[in-house]
Amino acid sequence: MFSRPAVTFCGLILFIACLSLPANRAFALASNNIPLDSPLYLYLEKLAGFGIITSNIQGIRPFSKSEAARLALEAESNLTGIDNEAARNFASSLLTRVRDLLPREVSLRNEQEKAPRFDYNPFSTARIRYIYLDGVPRSYERPVHDPGGDGVFGIGSGLRPDNPYPSPVRQHGTEGTPLLGNNEGIRYRKGSNVEYRFSGEAYLGSFAAALIEPHLSYSFKDRVAQGRLNKGYLKVGGGGLELEIGRDSNWFGPGSRTAITLSDNARNFDLVKLSSPEPLDIGWLKRYLGWVKYSLMFSRFESTVTDGKTRQPYFLGAKLAIKPHDTVEFGINLGRQQGGPGVNNSLGDWLRGLIGGTSSDNSNSVAGLDLRVRLPFLRNTEIYGEFSGEDTAAFWPIVESYVAGIFIPCLTADGKNDLRLEYYLGNAILSTSGTFPGGYLYRGMNIGPSQGGAAEEFFVRASHWFSVRNNLALEYLHTERGNLGRVTVNPAGAYDPNGALQAVERKNALRVFWQLPIHGDIDLQLMYGWERIHNVNLAGGINRTNQIGKVDLSYRY
Repeated sequence: MFSRPAVTFCGLILFIACLSLPANRAFALASNNIPLDSPLYLYLEKLAGFGIITSNIQGIRPFSKSEAARLALEAESNLTGIDNEAARNFASSLLTRVRDLLPREVSLRNEQEKAPRFDYNPFSTARIRYIYLDGVPRSYERPVHDPGGDGVFGIGSGLRPDNPYPSPVRQHGTEGTPLLGNNEGIRYRKGSNVEYRFSGEAYLGSFAAALIEPHLSYSFKDRVAQGRLNKGYLKVGGGGLELEIGRDSNWFGPGSRTAITLSDNARNFDLVKLSSPEPLDIGWLKRYLGWVKYSLMFSRFESTVTDGKTRQPYFLGAKLAIKPHDTVEFGINLGRQQGGPGVNNSLGDWLRGLIGGTSSDNSNSVAGLDLRVRLPFLRNTEIYGEFSGEDTAAFWPIVESYVAGIFIPCLTADGKNDLRLEYYLGNAILSTSGTFPGGYLYRGMNIGPSQGGAAEEFFVRASHWFSVRNNLALEYLHTERGNLGRVTVNPAGAYDPNGALQAVERKNALRVFWQLPIHGDIDLQLMYGWERIHNVNLAGGINRTNQIGKVDLSYRY
């Protein structure tokens, strides 16, 4: 249940937030967040790959625009340190583009007092998307075997009792859209789909910022139109202390494809968040710990009825990231469901859930550690990993899931070629819960890994930059489900001790992305994806091929 460490961890974050109060206004500029699929992250990642950004913390996203401006100015001051002329010219072009996309934040970075008393931009970004989907999403519904008796890192046993029950636990959820996960819960239907979103921003001096992003979509085949507020929030403060209230996306972890605790796979939460959009500017803290950032958010899941049980737990997400050296980043993360209908909500049970960690409390947690190390002698290659657990033995997370990756930002000396390899292993009972049988899902989709629990995936991405806004990328994914927690089922897919063993579902997929400029601040991105799935939904002998085509026209996105 990861309970006693959870309350200690959240208390530590609140204490750090209080420490930032006296120094917060020194370089605090309220600004809105950068969408998680914006190419700005690629630009900043590439600049860090040249070694001219060293204070970046990747484990907490989204970045605020003010934080991106800070990193860009850091890169600018170190630009002459790049020895290779071609690489230096490419980095200079990247910086020019970042400045173009962040004019307010760059100009006011060190002169917040010059911010207009009130300012607004009703059309700051926009995107029109066309999707053609020939495929059907996979269902993650399946029984899985939980033997218990866990050790640590697969070594030893007995940290968690053996499971005495013959019946399995159940995985729930859906893939959403084939070949297009981590899409803020937006699902596309078979055939042609069109989507439109734009954002408007407003600012109150340097103290407050607000954003609204409506989303509209239409399915031509089903003739279904949908609309919703995808994002909308108010932010007060900045620098080392910011309060955000509204609806927004979040990502905890160093991974590019997968985050175990919290990602943008599911629909965006309505939240209250206390965070440091920029590293804390506290002298003694930087001297002893280095760069420090944190995020503490509070929200609630939707009401669900699963196995006849009504639940609507609250959600607590917390992340602390520390960078004690220019080349090392360490993180601690927590995602927690607690309380609501159908469980004991007495004060005693809430407190026992926070500090007791029993199997009968009213909570369920996913928590763990992550690490990112940069190797300057290997062209700033990064090695990163995330280790998370669904339970704990004393203070240590068990029932383990992993993300591990290698990112080579400068595969060639000019920095125009890069390569990423990432691996994900989700425990058989990741995202499940006895207290909340609907699982770690929001509106039917996992709020952590887009691949769901009880799954394994290898991911490779290679990209080439013709220029800053002209990028070609090729991805390969191999995913397996059913090789963890296999049980016997009947032909309907239900648990049956006399049935046949579940088949192993194997997916091989290819995706190609090409982004290029069209005119002014308008970019075009083309994407094609193809996948072949064997034993679809763990049913032996059922195979399927899915395809997707995507065309995005984006304005300053």
